[in-house]
Amino acid sequence: MDYSLARNNMVEQQVRPWDVLDMRVLDVMETLPRERFVPSGREGLAYADTEIPLGHGEFMLPPKVVGRLLQALAPTRSDRALEIGTGSGYVTACLARLAAQVDSVERVDELRLAARARLDGLGIGNAQLRTATVTRDWTPPGNRYDVISVNGAMAEYSPFLQSRLSLGGRLFVVVGTPPVMEALLVIRVAEESYRTEKLFETSLKPLLGFERKPEFVF
Repeated sequence: MDYSLARNNMVEQQVRPWDVLDMRVLDVMETLPRERFVPSGREGLAYADTEIPLGHGEFMLPPKVVGRLLQALAPTRSDRALEIGTGSGYVTACLARLAAQVDSVERVDELRLAARARLDGLGIGNAQLRTATVTRDWTPPGNRYDVISVNGAMAEYSPFLQSRLSLGGRLFVVVGTPPVMEALLVIRVAEESYRTEKLFETSLKPLLGFERKPEFVF
């Protein structure tokens, strides 16, 4: 398989048509070898417009969602980023290529170790990976971040991470339950003020602990 051609086709046929026009994002996605981030034996699916199972009930985000996520967050070379849900390490790698530093958290240690090996194999050293289960009272490793990427959904938006944004900082998260889920961008515009922008509709697996509460029937 010609992976270089597959990357180009992914960008031109999936990512760009989904209104991803930021050239820095497109360049990263066209040069980063996505096939290095999928489980062994699934390399042929690396550039398909689909979620890819990673094991442990986790999935790799489709390329077009990654593109919109990165474009919305707009990380710069001076930004510090926090990522919730390392998964395969692909989004981690994209953020590391676009930002100065990435703190990434993964609840499954096996996935974290695999992602670390992939990043090391590509010489990406500006991403720190930690194993932790994120809860509403969880404390991030850093005090403030310019970019926060939540790579999973919340049935209802919980604002516990937005206080960790720097002024002007951006947080990406998907909120809702299937079939109506919406990607949001939360921007800190002042110390006690935030603006929320609705980006697009999609569907993501919920973060553990942030699922829809069961409804009781009497």
